[in-house]
Amino acid sequence: MLRKIYDWVLHWAKTPYGLWALFFLAFCESSFFPIPPDVLLIALGVAIPKKSFKYAAICSAGSVLGGCFGYLIGWHFMTSVGVKIISFYGLTQKINYIQELYANHDIWAVGIAGFTPVPYKVITISAGFFKLDFLRFIIVSAISRSARFFIIGGLIYFAGATIQKFIDNYFNLLSYLFIILLVAGFVIIKYLF
Repeated sequence: MLRKIYDWVLHWAKTPYGLWALFFLAFCESSFFPIPPDVLLIALGVAIPKKSFKYAAICSAGSVLGGCFGYLIGWHFMTSVGVKIISFYGLTQKINYIQELYANHDIWAVGIAGFTPVPYKVITISAGFFKLDFLRFIIVSAISRSARFFIIGGLIYFAGATIQKFIDNYFNLLSYLFIILLVAGFVIIKYLF
């Protein structure tokens, strides 16, 4: 089943909608959607490695704008929408800790979440709720999200067909590793924060 999804995602690189799909997925993931855009970024980049930096830029832009939308949710719609999203991820009990995290580490908490598998949407929503400085939020989000996606794009650009063969040969193992990292991000937020 995972192989079919992988092949389906790869087909976006050959359609005129691949860039829009990447932007939309990155936007949604930063504010409410659970699936990270890395999957589509990798698929598009592997299909056309010469465009991997362009894909990373589109993914970064979508993610930062989606983060701004998450910030807006927390700032104006926390009681009606934000609470439901945070509850969906099982982090309602951790909201006070996230507030302490911002009090102790300020905007660096956003930077860490933007680069790691920690669920970025929870950070963007809570940043709006706790009214972190919006300009600094955008700057740190742009740096951390771009670093994450451009590293992926760079690896694909320079490895090209080699990385595609590696992904094809070890797809199942990489899928499980990706799922483990994703779950680990949620566990880190839920139990360590």
